[in-house]
Amino acid sequence: MTEAGGPVGGQAAGRTEGQPGGEPGGAPVERRVRVVLVDDHRMFRTGVQAEIGRTEETGVEVVGEAADVDQAVAVITATRPEVVLLDVHLPGGGGVEVLRRCAPLMAAAESPVRFLALSVSDAAEDVIGVIRGGARGYVTKTITGADLVDSVFRVQEGDAVFSPRLAGFVLDAFASTDAPPVDEDLDRLTQREREVLRLIARGYAYKEIAKQLFISVKTVESHVSAVLRKLQLSNRHELTRWATARRLV
Repeated sequence: MTEAGGPVGGQAAGRTEGQPGGEPGGAPVERRVRVVLVDDHRMFRTGVQAEIGRTEETGVEVVGEAADVDQAVAVITATRPEVVLLDVHLPGGGGVEVLRRCAPLMAAAESPVRFLALSVSDAAEDVIGVIRGGARGYVTKTITGADLVDSVFRVQEGDAVFSPRLAGFVLDAFASTDAPPVDEDLDRLTQREREVLRLIARGYAYKEIAKQLFISVKTVESHVSAVLRKLQLSNRHELTRWATARRLV
């Protein structure tokens, strides 16, 4: 995606016909997306809010803000936004820790919370870290307001969004992974069994998994039994080690 123009939080970026916001003062947009801003710099959050949070023009409704990991997890859990704009470097463990603790929300069968990293960093290790953690994309803070609005809506719809230079990091990282391109053991599992597997490996109890996936505890138990049988494992500790070795956690 193009990142030409002024940075977020600076002078308002112009919009062309067909972009999410239309022309200022024009007809209100019909589509909506609920967003939480996570960044430890209050002035930056204020700038993003002013730039993209004019809901009648952009369709973006900012429903919460957070400055550290604990705040972020609390606000995201309470508001259940459709998209989270997430800084990579945060007090309390960084963006990766937010992703880890919000994994059940990302895995929800209905209305999953999706994450878009928005950071000043363009370091390959930062990009790869949050993508492995479950973020749907990564853009830098030089992005224009109009492009950021467009990116938010694309992530809401399930697309992956990257700044052009950063996309290469992700392609290179996953092309060079040590994991085999086809994992026959993993392929034996259904999509729902994989979701349960990841949550079990992250330490969630059956009741928590049932709540996040909108299924019964008995159904969770059935999925876990099926996963253990298919992978020829004996207990959840072995399952956790198996998932960790394959970078599924």
